[in-house]
Amino acid sequence: MSATPFRSHLRPTLALAYPVMLSQLGHVLVNVVDSMVVGQTGKVPLAAVSLSVSVSTVVMVLGLGLTMGITPLVAGADGRRDVAGLGRLLVNGVWLSAVAGLVLAALGLLVPLALPHLRQAPAVVALAAPWVKVMFLSFFPLMIFQGFKQFAEGLGLTRQAMLLSVQANLLNAVLCYGFVFGKLGLPELGMMGAAWATLIARVLMAVLMAAYVLRAARLRPYREAAALNPRPDAAGLRRLLNLGAPIGVQMTFEMGAFSFSAIMIGWLGATQLAAHQIAINVASVTYMAASGIGAAATIRVGKFFGAHDAAGARQAGLMAYLLTLGFMGLMGLVLVLARHAIPHYYNHDPVVVAQAASLLLVAAAFQISDGLQVVGLGALRGLEDVKVPSVVALLAYWAVALPLGYVLGFWLHWGALGVWLGLLTGLSLVAGVLLLRFYRWPVLASAVATVNEPALALR
Repeated sequence: MSATPFRSHLRPTLALAYPVMLSQLGHVLVNVVDSMVVGQTGKVPLAAVSLSVSVSTVVMVLGLGLTMGITPLVAGADGRRDVAGLGRLLVNGVWLSAVAGLVLAALGLLVPLALPHLRQAPAVVALAAPWVKVMFLSFFPLMIFQGFKQFAEGLGLTRQAMLLSVQANLLNAVLCYGFVFGKLGLPELGMMGAAWATLIARVLMAVLMAAYVLRAARLRPYREAAALNPRPDAAGLRRLLNLGAPIGVQMTFEMGAFSFSAIMIGWLGATQLAAHQIAINVASVTYMAASGIGAAATIRVGKFFGAHDAAGARQAGLMAYLLTLGFMGLMGLVLVLARHAIPHYYNHDPVVVAQAASLLLVAAAFQISDGLQVVGLGALRGLEDVKVPSVVALLAYWAVALPLGYVLGFWLHWGALGVWLGLLTGLSLVAGVLLLRFYRWPVLASAVATVNEPALALR
């Protein structure tokens, strides 16, 4: 592999990654804005947001993962110039997203019933229950947005979702401020105002993303192919589920570990839970930025994989790794330097601020591990390798990270810091295993590159 072709992957990867970064950040910035605004009203409402986000995000990422199977399949079909196949993926992808969104929204009626059994402070649970219902309702438009977004991104069209996410987040910030405090002529709804603002913003995202895909001139050939048979087919849905379900399960294992860690920290009291919400909010911002590079890796690796170019797929993945290493290393340094200043944007309780600052040190330490594991997942998805990463996530987070965090946090009395050190250990394990797996895959790919059906041979 010469240096010149490897460097040629830099600009295309960045061109795909930065819009996806901003688009992915849209998901987490909703929680960042909600936490910042609600946190000004007190530590108990902030703790309630933490509990609500922890519970709802686990379910949300399962849905998001289901849609992420669309992108590598679209990228592969695009690499083969399969217009008919892309039409089928558009139909099946949107149908799958819509049905999944309805199921997730319906779960919002049941999940609040489980909150009192999580051993959280009663005042926190009372505030969290109605919030959760509205947040789950917002999952339906979010999934519609995702179905169209993942199709467009599989074709390398990443700027449109970015622009829509930026616009929707600006709207969410304005509405959140207005509804929570009764400003801008809006009714004062307190903490619940942030939830309603999120629902309105996500409806707008879904409408505008659908309008783009269904009207853009450059996507006309795929719409025409989809119009020939606008009903979903069982084989196509099964293929999407075979790829998307393991991704959703892997994301659920990972996010579930972080959410359960929040529940464990909630056993320590509202102060530590509020501090956890601040630190995890900040860490989520950098994670979602790195996940943009991971999404670019999925698109680039998937396109080369679909075109039977094993060397190109390998180089594209390694370039994504290098970009993530540099970016997350820089973010870790920023967190170290700003760890005492950042918490004040959320809450001014000195105990909460001090606890959050110590957790941000751990967050700085796991920046590189967090970034490398998400880009590893993205690169492997481009190869349609999704089942083994799910098993790795299950073992690393639930057999190592959480038990270790419980021992450090409760047996050794390190509190929230011990729980976070357990998470750091799990992230590092996943990052190492996935890097090794991706590095070995291209060797196998080059050995079968001349086979007529390399995708089948690689599975």
